[in-house]
Amino acid sequence: MLNVGDSAPDFEVQDHTGKTVTLSDFAGKRTLIWFYPRASTGG
Repeated sequence: MLNVGDSAPDFEVQDHTGKTVTLSDFAGKRTLIWFYPRASTGG
């Protein structure tokens, strides 16, 4: 369980173009992570 102020663990996801990116790809940069359901899904 993470607490406020903890660093996020490294993980990988696919971006909107299908490219796999990891959180560590953005090390040293301010990063906003925004999760939302894909269009036409039951999210």
